Amino acid sequence: MEDSGSAGSLSGLKVMVIDDSKTIRRTAETLLKKEGCDVVTATDGFEALAKIADHQPQVIFVDIMMPRLDGYQTCALIKNNQMFKGTPVIMLSSKDGLFDKAKGRIVGSEEYLTKPFTRDELLSAIRRHVER
Repeated sequence: MEDSGSAGSLSGLKVMVIDDSKTIRRTAETLLKKEGCDVVTATDGFEALAKIADHQPQVIFVDIMMPRLDGYQTCALIKNNQMFKGTPVIMLSSKDGLFDKAKGRIVGSEEYLTKPFTRDELLSAIRRHVER
């Protein structure tokens, strides 16, 4: 177990992962739980919005391409909520497009990760936005 007990520990951090892909949800959840995070997942924006108030995540990952409510709309709704407008939202996308990144910024996301992401990318994205 490298990294345990270091200052970078994410133990107890509440993270929400919103993605319609079961594989991505499972991968992120497994990686994050190994770091001691408290993870809640949602398959789309509607489910996420239903769960967000109960779980009050400290950082949120949201996939851009989702049915019904896409990542941009979901992010905008989260940021429009007084309670969560300060919560970092990290967009996930299989495309590494400048347009997508710019659009993500417009709706208020803090960061953009391209899928498939590595463990290190996922963890450093969290560390950049969560001051312990």
